[in-house]
Amino acid sequence: MNDGNPLPPRDVDWLLPRHPRSVRRARGLLRVQALLWRVPEEAAETAVLLLSELMTNAVRHAHVPQGRLIKTRCMLDGKELRVEVSDAGDELPQPRTAGLYAESGRGLALVAALADDWNAQPRPSGVGKTVWFTVNTAVGPEDGDPAGDGPADGVAALPPDRPADGTGDGPD
Repeated sequence: MNDGNPLPPRDVDWLLPRHPRSVRRARGLLRVQALLWRVPEEAAETAVLLLSELMTNAVRHAHVPQGRLIKTRCMLDGKELRVEVSDAGDELPQPRTAGLYAESGRGLALVAALADDWNAQPRPSGVGKTVWFTVNTAVGPEDGDPAGDGPADGVAALPPDRPADGTGDGPD
């Protein structure tokens, strides 16, 4: 029964400018949304990290005119969180092997290692691409928390020194 507070939607999206600051903004938006959806902290932080990688790729590698936006879409369906990043660049991302001392080139390897599934495809409109990943949000004795000592209600609070908008959480 609803006590007067509507349940948050299970499908949200944000349009962000193709700018490095949008990476931080997207992380903050996903953190807040994960709290609203009661996504367990470990799954939420994995999703935030992977979103950061995909947003960074969209900002750095989508060779498109100024003013184009990046669309981020998040959907929670049962125990699966799906996050999509769409941009106007047509080139599909290709995983690569970064050199030992390379400062970049590991983002898609990280996505492949931590996501339950991921892929990229051209957008149905014919302009740009969408890169997506899924993360399992299940927690509990039957779902990988053998001690069953995770957060009782599945909600992870932000540390008191971390603003909900994602600012102050490290350099971009």
